[in-house]
Amino acid sequence: MTQKNKKEKKSISSFSILFIIIILLTVVSWLFAGQSFSPTIPAGGTEEVSQVVGAKISDLVMSPFNGFRDAIDICVFILILGGFLNIVNKTGALEAGIQHIVRKLKGNELILIPILMILFSIGGSTYGMAEETIPFYSLLAVTMVASGFDTIVSVGTVMLGAGAGVIGSTVNPFATGVAMDALRSVGVTPNTGTILAIGFVLWIVTTAYCIFCVMGYARKVKADKGSTILSLQEQKDMEESFEKTGDQNLEFTGKHKSILVVFAFSFAIMVISLIPWGSFGITIFDGWTSFLTGESFGDWYFGDLAMWFFLVSLVVSLIQGFSEKEIIDTFIDGVKDILSVVLIIVVARGASVIMQVTHLDLFILDKSAGLLQGLSPVLFVIGAYALYLFLSFLIPSTSGLAYVSIPVMGALANNIGLNPNVMVMIFTAGCGLVNLITPTSGVIMGGLEMSKINYSTWTKFMAKPLVIIGISNLIILIAAMLFL
Repeated sequence: MTQKNKKEKKSISSFSILFIIIILLTVVSWLFAGQSFSPTIPAGGTEEVSQVVGAKISDLVMSPFNGFRDAIDICVFILILGGFLNIVNKTGALEAGIQHIVRKLKGNELILIPILMILFSIGGSTYGMAEETIPFYSLLAVTMVASGFDTIVSVGTVMLGAGAGVIGSTVNPFATGVAMDALRSVGVTPNTGTILAIGFVLWIVTTAYCIFCVMGYARKVKADKGSTILSLQEQKDMEESFEKTGDQNLEFTGKHKSILVVFAFSFAIMVISLIPWGSFGITIFDGWTSFLTGESFGDWYFGDLAMWFFLVSLVVSLIQGFSEKEIIDTFIDGVKDILSVVLIIVVARGASVIMQVTHLDLFILDKSAGLLQGLSPVLFVIGAYALYLFLSFLIPSTSGLAYVSIPVMGALANNIGLNPNVMVMIFTAGCGLVNLITPTSGVIMGGLEMSKINYSTWTKFMAKPLVIIGISNLIILIAAMLFL
């Protein structure tokens, strides 16, 4: 016990990890300042650059602010969500509803895991569900803890569910969509059928394994609480934050049911509004759904979602009968509770800002692409996959990385006689795998913060799954490169 306490004292916070990364990136930019790379690589928009620029002290100091500026829409969305969730929590509907579900599933709680993971996975594969998962971490933590599991199970259900979907992106506009667009920009016409087929196989295999992984751990924890990998402090935090129902048998009233219907409806609208219907030729939502925010379903983004959840907060408050003062105080308390998650996202985005202003990302891409020329198809796939693992650590944004890298990597594959469509899926799978664990991802660090789990604990849980998912990805991608 003493040994464990010593380890806990040595662990550092998510903020410290991110600031260390930003400082290291700044120092690396000084070491490589002046190093040249191909001027044909675009540095965003139409601007072209040809060498690494050493970060100025002002770049380092201002990186969190510039990260906040880049992520302002996501940050506002999460703050509003915090207020919304606190209002719903104060009604008691969630607690009563969760207790009701747990009673109904007595002995069959495990069934929740595959159902929820498949739903999250579909969201990840179709529209890149990532930041949208933030509200589910605290909600599922309460449900899973009440069901006899721990918070690792709740994080695994959300993160591995949505993450498996992103790895196997099919019609994800922020991954396969932007990657195909980037291929067209260099005169290579993508084969949508090939990309969808590879994506579907990756999706099925990865989702199945992730469900198996989370369910296996959940079974162990439910059978023996001592098998949890949470530290003593994390277990204490879990009890204080998420074990709310105790032995009290709460009445599940009609008002509770009404609030939960509105609650479920609000998230259904979030999903429907984010799916890019226009890219599938579906126009049913055009026009009439724009009355609320000015944008039709399919074109909503985080600003639209923020105001949607703000309005739903008021609806829930009216159903419950809160006074004007109760509404404002409860909403503000919820915003305060989630502020640390927003700050983590801001600092995480700051690391990407440093990469962009110094052009380290383009330098690494150019040098790596040169090393991949002349390799056999098998070694090329392995090398390209490894490159995307590294680049995704530095640039967590899939769309940003696609526009920077695919014109180079897709053209390279095409020029040496390999399938550029497979390169799109190498990019997607590599990004998806790293974004399950990278500390530069605001979703990872924010989700762990909400679930009261240390980053080191999550990496410990993910050590084996990362290797197995990576190997299975490579087998599928190598087979696709050899036979398609």
